[in-house]
Amino acid sequence: MSSQALVEIHEVNFAYDSRPILNGINMTFPKGKVIAIMGGSGCGKTTLLRLIGGALKPAHGYVQVDGQKIHELDRQGLYRMRRKMGMLFQFGALFTDMSVYDNVAFQMREHTDLPEELIHDLVLMKLHAVGLRGTHDLMPAELSGGMARRVALARTVALDPMLIMYDEPFAGLDPISLSVVGNLIRSLNDALGATSVVVTHDVQESLKIVDYIYFIADGVIVAEGTPDEIRASDKPFVHQFVHGEMDGPVPFHYPASNYSQDLNVQA
Repeated sequence: MSSQALVEIHEVNFAYDSRPILNGINMTFPKGKVIAIMGGSGCGKTTLLRLIGGALKPAHGYVQVDGQKIHELDRQGLYRMRRKMGMLFQFGALFTDMSVYDNVAFQMREHTDLPEELIHDLVLMKLHAVGLRGTHDLMPAELSGGMARRVALARTVALDPMLIMYDEPFAGLDPISLSVVGNLIRSLNDALGATSVVVTHDVQESLKIVDYIYFIADGVIVAEGTPDEIRASDKPFVHQFVHGEMDGPVPFHYPASNYSQDLNVQA
């Protein structure tokens, strides 16, 4: 693996029971870069994040982070590795019975011995970075969807992780919130010197902020490249996905028997 690569996914196969999900996946995430993983629903994007985080183990191949193969780590080793990772879950997943302040402070209290006075300053610093320092006394139910996502992002970077993973960070956001979150993903990654992996369906917003994109379909990588290369791609799957076309390699109709015959049967 290149010395500049933080994450290497090598020949990874994975299946849920007898249902294959990933087949021979190879990816490299360089340090300091923002990488997008795209593809249709159920193609294995979130599964890749779980493999990186050690929640799942590959049937074949390996995921290596910061020089260590994740599936070979013992329980303590895995927990140490996870402290260097941040995860923004889909829709934020804030603790609903904790204030904004306590949500952001949670990891600092759980994983460090920092005094409460320092935690206070760090929490306000993280909230200020996402533009929400004034919300520290609010409860999650008092936040808009976009604000909740930004608080979740502040919690994600609370311990200055080397690797930040985002699972559909743009889902359900209005255009303004979507743009704000996208810009924060890029700016926080650059400020922390981290590596970010963004699983998303939002092609247009992702093309503005990422350095490299992988497209997955049917368990394999069908295309990869920089934003400019993806925009110019003449591969049918990429063209359909980027332009949101209804029919193409991913068909509109689910496989079925002959339509006219079905109608005649009903008649």
